[in-house]
Amino acid sequence: MSGESSPAPDRAHGLLRSLLRTLSGVELVETAAYVALSLGAAFTGSLAAVLLVPLVQPGHTLPFGGALFNAQRSVEMQAAIFAIAMGAFALVRWQAAHLGARLVGRYGMNLRRRVHARLIDAPLTSLADSTSAEIANVLTHNVEVIVQGFSALQQLLIAGVSAGVSLGFAFWVSPPLMLAAPLLAVFGLIASRAYGREQALVCREYVKDMTRLFWHSEDFPRRLRHVRSFEKEDVEKASYGAITARLCHGYRRQLELVASGRLMLELLAAVGIAGLFVLAHRWHGIDQASLIAVCLLLGRLLPYLVSTRQSFQQLRSAAPAFELWQRYMSLDSTRSSAVPLRTPTPGGALHIERMRLIPPTAGLDVGELVLVPGELTLISGDSGIGKSSLVDVLAGMMEPVTFAARVGERSIDFDEYRELVRRGGYVSQNVRPWQHSVRECLLWAAPDARDETLRGVLVDVGLDHRLEGSQHGLDTALHSSSSRLSGGELQRLLLAQVILRQPFLALLDEATSALDSVSEIAVLSALKRRLPQTILIVVSHRSGVAAIADQCLNISSNLAVTVDGKLDLRRIASLLGVSERYKS
Repeated sequence: MSGESSPAPDRAHGLLRSLLRTLSGVELVETAAYVALSLGAAFTGSLAAVLLVPLVQPGHTLPFGGALFNAQRSVEMQAAIFAIAMGAFALVRWQAAHLGARLVGRYGMNLRRRVHARLIDAPLTSLADSTSAEIANVLTHNVEVIVQGFSALQQLLIAGVSAGVSLGFAFWVSPPLMLAAPLLAVFGLIASRAYGREQALVCREYVKDMTRLFWHSEDFPRRLRHVRSFEKEDVEKASYGAITARLCHGYRRQLELVASGRLMLELLAAVGIAGLFVLAHRWHGIDQASLIAVCLLLGRLLPYLVSTRQSFQQLRSAAPAFELWQRYMSLDSTRSSAVPLRTPTPGGALHIERMRLIPPTAGLDVGELVLVPGELTLISGDSGIGKSSLVDVLAGMMEPVTFAARVGERSIDFDEYRELVRRGGYVSQNVRPWQHSVRECLLWAAPDARDETLRGVLVDVGLDHRLEGSQHGLDTALHSSSSRLSGGELQRLLLAQVILRQPFLALLDEATSALDSVSEIAVLSALKRRLPQTILIVVSHRSGVAAIADQCLNISSNLAVTVDGKLDLRRIASLLGVSERYKS
């Protein structure tokens, strides 16, 4: 039995240590100040409780406190002293609450920033098994749960400090009455342990179900079209309803456990205080004023006992959320070191002599691929054969199994290659702009660009006529009901970002899939014309792109890779009947 229960405290302590390690130096200093203010609030609050005794029993000589509780003082003076103590207590507690709120807010901000930054820098391979729903959960609701746990930790700290100070005052007032303290501690331990295992299980399932809910909610407009076309509306409603029912049960059970814990604490407190009166009655010589003072001091702890139970529940809820956050924070970073590598100056031809990558499972071997600035390389092949994996490697975002390349006569390894292509532009068919307006989307790629430049690139990608019909121009909203851009228009906008970026290497992975074939050729021709210093790599299933390509890398069904030059492409284009007006 002990062998089963021992890992739980160790795990809790480990999580607590990990949580404390997430605090910055400034936050640790402010936490120390928060502890000091909480201690001051506990002291002034306990003092005010004891100062209430002379007002309850005026003129009665107290067996404790000496000159502080002089019975000869007037009631008015005692009331003034009590009011000063209560005012100090309220002020210090207000200051502690403000500092605590600032700490909690900044802590949540830092958690979100750190995990988002780690995801931005993470290698693609480390995210292969992560769903976009889980990542969305990590960046949003999951951090909120952790912040609630951090706030609960603050409340537990206040409760612990207040309990220690109140019990210290009670022991000073009447040591005999404090013989009940061990019994109260036992009651508190029983209450804190009750329902703990069930609460932890409920919280973990709640986090899992919330992730499933994100998964159901992801990319809703596109999913809705798919669902309706398959006439699966009722199935989706039932599936979503089942998840929300589990969330309802989990949330309800959490509140029920909190209520049950509160009931247990209140019953134990009632038994404890009643036992205290019985003890005072049986133990002759205990002064009535001392009994009143001790009861007031212990009575201060009742609200903390109730909130402590709830804080423990929130802390248990935060444990699985914090573990998920830690898992993503443990991802490696692909960012290069602060010391720049001695890479060749971009501008010359890039010769990839050999390269092997996985996936696909069988591996893909590429050899003698020459990438020249100003030229367009078309990558073609069946779906799922490894084109996107090849593009990830060429973009420097995924490391191949083997790699050998050179620029001019100088050989480079993959780290140098990655640094060389760092100034890149990668657009996929599944990327949707997340900015609010056309202007924001374009300025994201080129923050210093003038309006004339922005309008110029919109002309290049054929989006100028669309905005001429909008009264908002560059400030046209991307996703509003009155001005929503179509899928093809959004792809044109992303390609305009590439022109503004002026990258050394531009990779377009089905980035023109929403355009018709004529528009696709026109836009790609404009990119090739506007990016004379850019290596342009295009993945497309449309053979017509070969008309403007300088070479084509084709992946056959048996994973054999062939590279066709301009003469071969012209022959293929003529066989396909592609019009000469699209050739560069």
